[in-house]
Amino acid sequence: MSNPIDIKKEVASPKRPTLMASPVASRAAMFESIPLVSPMATPSVLQNPKTPPVVSQEERNNLPIHGELPHVRCIARARIPTVQGPEIFLHLYENNLDKKEHLAIVFGEDIRSQSLFKRRDGDTQQDRMTRGAYVGKLFPGRVCADKDDQLGLELHFDANGDLIRKPETTFAGDVLTRIHSECYTGETAWSARCDCGEQFNEAGRLMGDSGHGCIVYLRQEGRGIGLGEKLKAYNLQDLGADTVQANLMLRHPADGRSFSLATAILVDLGLLSIKLLTNNPDKILAVEGKNRDVKVVERIPMVPLAWLSTEEGIKSKEIEGYLSTKIERMGHLLEKPLKI
Repeated sequence: MSNPIDIKKEVASPKRPTLMASPVASRAAMFESIPLVSPMATPSVLQNPKTPPVVSQEERNNLPIHGELPHVRCIARARIPTVQGPEIFLHLYENNLDKKEHLAIVFGEDIRSQSLFKRRDGDTQQDRMTRGAYVGKLFPGRVCADKDDQLGLELHFDANGDLIRKPETTFAGDVLTRIHSECYTGETAWSARCDCGEQFNEAGRLMGDSGHGCIVYLRQEGRGIGLGEKLKAYNLQDLGADTVQANLMLRHPADGRSFSLATAILVDLGLLSIKLLTNNPDKILAVEGKNRDVKVVERIPMVPLAWLSTEEGIKSKEIEGYLSTKIERMGHLLEKPLKI
């Protein structure tokens, strides 16, 4: 029987393989040619961890981030009462890039999608209420989507049928935002390999307390590689690779996600100035894009709950390795507090 592969040893070797190298050594060579993060690391040093990086337009143009926004349209919105108390308004989006159903989880009835509320040819008030393009609250017997007589709220539109954003009916401000990529294992299968489920829940708690917020939920599992490949990556991690190495060994980038759809969704919701919940400095630039259609005015860190309390959070050897890789290999802005 052959000896088990020592993945750590193979990957860490600084020597480049010869043309006749073994398949494992060839895969290891990928670590020297593929960027560790996509987009690449921010070109400037953060002086204050909560302050977004100052990047010139020339530097921004050279980063692998989007310029022109994709087309998105919100096709439905519905009120969702939650087990934690605050109501959310779930928005479902279609787009011209893929066939996936991306979502916006919105805290606050007065955050409005321009594409959802736009008056359409043949629209009836019943049609508008059915797809969720209403103001205030729905109740049995209501017949008008654009006006809630019980709350004294009314929407106004221009000659093209576009919603006129008025402060008494439509929110505008620096809203708490998280761009969250789907993680079936962490959110549904109780995985202790990552902190995705914890971050999702904590973002919701913070936004519920604030009264306004938006979680843009992108269907890009496993940092863009899909669930099947992600499960293979887990097996490679059990063989000794970290999360970055496993993706590269499967011939995927360390982070293959795109955030142009998130930016387009935020623009559609009128959320042009945001406080971004993230530990990843590259995500700030990735969401803003080359044209800064959305501006990140503040970065709000997401510290693992287990680092703040002995009673909460995820405790496993896998999560410790995962967070260490995020910090050491992907440049995430986390610093574990010392325990004396």
